[in-house]
Amino acid sequence: MNLALFDLDNTLLSGDSDFEWSQFLVEQGVLERELFEAKNLAFYEQYKAGTLNITEFLDFQLKPLSHHARKVLDRWHEEFMRCKVRPMMGQAARDLVARHRLAGDVCVIVTATNSFVTAPIAREFGVEHLIATDPEQIGGEFTGRVSGVPSFREGKVVRMESWLAERGWDWGSFDESWFYSDSLNDLPLLSRVKRPVAVDPDATLRAHAEKQGWAVISLR
Repeated sequence: MNLALFDLDNTLLSGDSDFEWSQFLVEQGVLERELFEAKNLAFYEQYKAGTLNITEFLDFQLKPLSHHARKVLDRWHEEFMRCKVRPMMGQAARDLVARHRLAGDVCVIVTATNSFVTAPIAREFGVEHLIATDPEQIGGEFTGRVSGVPSFREGKVVRMESWLAERGWDWGSFDESWFYSDSLNDLPLLSRVKRPVAVDPDATLRAHAEKQGWAVISLR
C-alpha cells in the first residue's frame, strides 16, 4: 500500500486558490477593493516568504464567510470554479493525480486553504481525501472562526498523523509515500515522507531539495 500526498496551491494548481477566492469576492463587489485587495496581497507575500501569521490570516480569510448565507456562498463558489479554478488545473497535474489513483495509491490533498474553498477542487481532481483548514460551522452556516488545528506548516503534520491514526495507520503502514509541494512552508511534512517531491518550488525549497537530493519536477 502506498500513500500520495499533494499540496494544492501552486502545486496541483498553477496559482493560489486562497488568494484568488478573495480576489474573486473583490471583483464581485462583495469585499471592498481598497481594503481587502491590499491585505490579500500582503498576506500572500508573507506566505511566500515563510512569515505568515496563520491566526491573523485566518481571521481575514474566514470572516467574510460568516457574512453570507451558505447557499449564497455555494452559488458564488460555482462561478469561482468556472472562472478562476479550472483555468489553473493543468493537464500535467491532472495526469499526476490520475497515475497515483490508477496505481491504487491512497491519495490525499493536504492544504492550508480552508475546506470550503478546496473541497470542490479536490473533487474536481478526483481525490477522495482532503485535509484542509476547517472553518467552524453552526447549523451549516460559517461563524468566521477556525475549527481545530489549522493545516499549515507543522499543523499539516499534526492533521496528517491524526488522519492516519483514525484509520489505524501510521507512516510505517505504507511501502512508499510521496508528498508533492512547491513551498518552504511544507518542509515539515515533506520531511516525513519517503519520497518528497519539490514541484515548481520556491527558491528556499529548491535549495533544500537539491541539498537533500529530493526530486524536483515541474507541472507547468
